[in-house]
Amino acid sequence: MPAFTRLHRPPQPTPPEATTTEAAIPSPATTAPPGEDAPSGEDGSGGDGGTAEGGGAAGNSGTAEGVDAGADGGTAEDGKAGAAEEGGAAENRSAGADGGTAEDVNAGGVGDSDKDGGSGGQSGAAGKATAAKDSSAARDGSPPGDSGPARDSGTTAGEDGGSGGQRGAAENGSAGADGGASEDVDAAKDRSAAKNRSSGGRGWKSLVVTVLCAVLVLGALLLPNSLAALRPNRFARIPAEAIVGAAVLLALPRRPRIALAAVAGTALGALTVLNFLDMGFRAYLGRGFNLVLDWSLLDDAQGYMKDSMGAATTLTATIGAVLVAVLLLVLTALATVRLATFLAGHRQRATKATLVAGTVWITCSTLGLQPAGMPLAADRAASALAIQARRVQATLKDEAAFAKEARADTFGATPPAQLLPDLRGKDVIFTFIESYGRSAIEDPVMAPGVTDTLDASTKSLQAAGYRARSGWLTSSTYGGSSWLGHSTFLSGLWIDNQQRYTTVTSGDHLSLTKAFRKTGAWDTVGIMPGIQKAWPEADFYGLDKVYDAFGLGYQGPKFSWSTMPDQYALEAFQRMVHGKKRDKPLMSEIILTSSHQPWAPIPTLVDWDDLGDGSLFDAVQRDGEKAQDVITDTTKSREEYGRSIEYSVTSLTQWLERYGTEDTVLVFLGDHQPIARVSGDNASRDVPVSLVAKDPEVLEKITDWNWTEGLQPAPDAPVWKMDAFRDRFLTAYGSTPHPTKD
Repeated sequence: MPAFTRLHRPPQPTPPEATTTEAAIPSPATTAPPGEDAPSGEDGSGGDGGTAEGGGAAGNSGTAEGVDAGADGGTAEDGKAGAAEEGGAAENRSAGADGGTAEDVNAGGVGDSDKDGGSGGQSGAAGKATAAKDSSAARDGSPPGDSGPARDSGTTAGEDGGSGGQRGAAENGSAGADGGASEDVDAAKDRSAAKNRSSGGRGWKSLVVTVLCAVLVLGALLLPNSLAALRPNRFARIPAEAIVGAAVLLALPRRPRIALAAVAGTALGALTVLNFLDMGFRAYLGRGFNLVLDWSLLDDAQGYMKDSMGAATTLTATIGAVLVAVLLLVLTALATVRLATFLAGHRQRATKATLVAGTVWITCSTLGLQPAGMPLAADRAASALAIQARRVQATLKDEAAFAKEARADTFGATPPAQLLPDLRGKDVIFTFIESYGRSAIEDPVMAPGVTDTLDASTKSLQAAGYRARSGWLTSSTYGGSSWLGHSTFLSGLWIDNQQRYTTVTSGDHLSLTKAFRKTGAWDTVGIMPGIQKAWPEADFYGLDKVYDAFGLGYQGPKFSWSTMPDQYALEAFQRMVHGKKRDKPLMSEIILTSSHQPWAPIPTLVDWDDLGDGSLFDAVQRDGEKAQDVITDTTKSREEYGRSIEYSVTSLTQWLERYGTEDTVLVFLGDHQPIARVSGDNASRDVPVSLVAKDPEVLEKITDWNWTEGLQPAPDAPVWKMDAFRDRFLTAYGSTPHPTKD
């Protein structure tokens, strides 16, 4: 009982009837009403002098402050258990005859209270809440004849004084002894909150909001992590996490329940953000998002968008993405808390529904039922968490394992004189064509133009005295992250993530290009029009000089991400490096970028003599396709991608015809397939690779490779993993293995 009540309210006399009859009347709290929780000791009658926490009569002079008068003369005093949070004031429940009260008057479920003090099933006072003998609940709280006084006892009144549904009665209608609130006060608050949300004209709006919360939470629990899997049948399933979550929340008191719901909802929002990141990474890179390694790639993605779509669009998209992520965290948390409160406010029905759902889930899982083409029993959120956890664990383990692998090198200790003796005197060029993948040669939309270009280029090269052999390599990357493909090809190690790339490029592992420099027989140079910042990896690749985007003299416009047309980059290479006299032959690494997404606008070939400083491309760039138009159109993206490959291959082969010599050896390949929107959801990671030379002995060295003659590899041509090329190439041209060991 609150202190101020004790100070200002004098004790009431015990009704005479109570002293002679009440001791023989059993406390109603010892028997739970049908459909409600059975008593667990907290709602039963206390021992001698004890008080009943949940409203039972205290034996032998104990006073039950919650509702009931104590046996042997106790009075019902200040029984306001759990007044409604938003105005559901408890209204004078009448005491029963002879001082007893009708106990266990619980607020019910969803419905409204009866007008004249009666209670409806699930809406007014629960069944079996009867008045004590010789009395009935008086309308508006007036005491009945021959009964003890009822003082402010606490269930919510109906319209005329009856018990109101869900508006503030504690579950057993009473406070604990000495004024302590019972555990059931929390339940009363939940029912009060639920009632207040649905009262009056706001009822249907509250219901709509609750349904939307359920849709959000269930959708987040069932959301797949790839665009290809985003189909309606994915959401026609029963998530195990929702069933377990409901069971746990129903078992908790109010404050822990709300806290857990908020934390779980925030975690679900974070998982949803990760699922969306997975979708994006799978669409562009063919793999899921790595929590440990991939945050830096978001900055690269922003740079790509800025080059392709403009600064304003990029800023808007960035702000929008951040807001969506934050909104997801907040909304899922709020939705989960609302649903938790809703469940607690309808505890009986929610408990039954949870048990039914759990039974159905177990049955469906056991029988493997798939009515919509997907298992009806789902655990998608738990599986997503497990996938992310395994990724993190594998990444952390891989770091040490790969560092050990990189230190063991088949040719790491080979003396310079025993490296590449059969290529001495040759100008060797390794050229990567951006996104040049197998789909360009085999896809029905792109293949006709690309294969015609390869056939025409093969004939032109043959007319100029060149021969070619071609095969397939399986790239370590897909859709992007070209540097992973470059490093895999040149290092002989499988580099499929940023951690591996950093490890190998910061070490002393022998790259194929560095092997040329190690011999001392070649000058080495890099033509890197895509490099626009410091590039410390040049030493790993063994490049004496690197010409980046700012070192090639280009004064023309950018073509989306590509800083300059391939034709210009090759002409600049000829003018600044290849065409100059030197004492040593040249080993060059060239990265061509015109076939980089978004494939708009695409440069057109011009007369080689008219290239100048590249300013003539202003008109070409202005009249080309707009990146926004191509990005949003899958068919056009595929068509423009094919055109970009045609442009890059033609630029390279024309350069070779124009400037190649008897000693030129050209190896060119794709670094990876284009994104799934272009190559298809189930495309391989294969890329074409070709070796072109005039000297027949150069091609004879690779006869046992069984590559296809010409620039177009046959469908059944050999397929190697990309990391196998370095050792095969070094071996074919006379290098002697001298391994280094860990």
